[in-house]
Amino acid sequence: MIKGTISEKKQKSLYEQDYHLWLITTANQLEENNIQDLDIHNLLEEIESMGRSEKNGLQSNLQIVLMHLLKYKYQPEKRSNSWRYTILEHRDRIAITLENSPSLKSYVGEIFDKCYQKARKKAATETGLPLNKFPSDSPFTIENTLNEDYLPE
Repeated sequence: MIKGTISEKKQKSLYEQDYHLWLITTANQLEENNIQDLDIHNLLEEIESMGRSEKNGLQSNLQIVLMHLLKYKYQPEKRSNSWRYTILEHRDRIAITLENSPSLKSYVGEIFDKCYQKARKKAATETGLPLNKFPSDSPFTIENTLNEDYLPE
């Protein structure tokens, strides 16, 4: 029992002092099935954090795509290759995330309306157009938004 407490303190210290070394040590412990020496508390926090990061990245990329689609649709005179590139780049990021974590596909549906509302406000701020220039409900479907060939004309 005392040995476990010392090991736990040692691991927490390692986590705080050298994160990369903690990762290597934790991976080795898992590979060797050395469960008793694992820093479970920090390992769980890291796993939960990874899930949050995936979701946050997905949400951010979706907002960027939606904002640029709005700008593209409602400011046709200012369309540029830069806008098209940004749309393509962030669609690619979303596609990679969904390819690596297919279980997040349903999450896109959960956050789509919220992302659209944020994108709408950002588009209004960036373009200087009034917020009511952009519809309250998304003029784009999820499928259009994620389709690498779709641009609103």
